[in-house]
Amino acid sequence: MPAKRLGLVFVVCAPSGTGKSTLVRRLCNEFDSLSFSVSATTRAPRPGEADGVDYHFLTRQTFLDWRGTGKLAEWAEVYGNFYGTPVEPVRQALAAGRDVLFDIDVQGAAQLRQSLGAGAYVFVLPPSRAELSRRLSGRGTDSPEVVAGRLAAAPKEIADAPLFDYWVENDDLEAAYADLRAVYMAERRRPRYHPQLLPELLHQWEAAI
Repeated sequence: MPAKRLGLVFVVCAPSGTGKSTLVRRLCNEFDSLSFSVSATTRAPRPGEADGVDYHFLTRQTFLDWRGTGKLAEWAEVYGNFYGTPVEPVRQALAAGRDVLFDIDVQGAAQLRQSLGAGAYVFVLPPSRAELSRRLSGRGTDSPEVVAGRLAAAPKEIADAPLFDYWVENDDLEAAYADLRAVYMAERRRPRYHPQLLPELLHQWEAAI
């Protein structure tokens, strides 16, 4: 029996250090209807990250095998590492009526539009260059060279923001989360995700005749 409601593809992108990971994790924690898409990557795990929870940590060869056999809905090479989204778990979740959240880069978002179709695409903006630099340096997980590279890449990523459906500025975390939450709640009410709602309602009138 098909799901009464179809799942929503909810994509959130931002320059590294903008705070999108904090925002999306909070959204997933609040809404049971939303599943966090676990990406595959060839980068090494950071402290506290678990395989299969934060990422599927793959060797470079395994990732290339997955890409070559069509197991990825999108993929990209970012800062020397591959990232991608396993497609089958996503399709199963959407068909079952579960929303799937993607915390990915701009390249991946463009591919998702092609492979998965309709969805909500959100770009999170930093309040300023200076604040983005402070956040990147304050994480303490990357070398100064990597921080400089991420900061240099930010203008190109921000220039792609017009390709997205919504913008959220993360100057104040609470305000940014309220905006992101509002977008998600509104998207859930789009008619295309409720294909059975009107037929079932109108059937009540037909049955009463």
